[in-house]
Amino acid sequence: MSLRERQRRQIRAEIQHAAFELFARDGFDAVTTEQIAAAAGVSPSTYFRHVRSKEDLLLDPVREGGAGIATLLEERPGSEAADVALAQAIMTRSTTLAAAELEQWRAAFRTAPHLLERVALITPEHRERLVELVAQRMSRDPETDSNPGLLVHLMLAAAEYGYLQWLRSPNNRGATLAVCVEGALAAVLDDRWKTDNRTQRA
Repeated sequence: MSLRERQRRQIRAEIQHAAFELFARDGFDAVTTEQIAAAAGVSPSTYFRHVRSKEDLLLDPVREGGAGIATLLEERPGSEAADVALAQAIMTRSTTLAAAELEQWRAAFRTAPHLLERVALITPEHRERLVELVAQRMSRDPETDSNPGLLVHLMLAAAEYGYLQWLRSPNNRGATLAVCVEGALAAVLDDRWKTDNRTQRA
């Protein structure tokens, strides 16, 4: 990664962190872009070079997390079944953020409940790549066989449900994002994956 890209990501992360704190304290609708820029220590023009909208500040963590699923799937053992490999890739990506960061994001998101239905784990382009990778593992042609696409859509829908369940759940219930996503995936997979996943955590 170039120095410029690292700097860009750092500025974006600082803006996001400032926004989450303000959203959690004052509410999503009450916070202005000028307030976010000031809290992040950047000018409004710098803010708008890095952020398209306030909504994206809340939704992008899900999209960014989903962007790595295809890479993680490619790195799974070639002998692993398509459903198990995809589930493990999703689980790995869902556990990359620190607990404190996740809680801050959840607190901020709760002030914008109208955005919950827009939570999408992956972009259409990355979804297509996942279908291709799953089709390869299944030795099927995604152009003529709908099974790879159905598997990807089903698994992503389950994972997105897990994200929504976690975002909506009270803090004192102790259900982590990983637990919610794992439970949602387990509901659509067979006992083989559940056993493998418990073994890996042991």
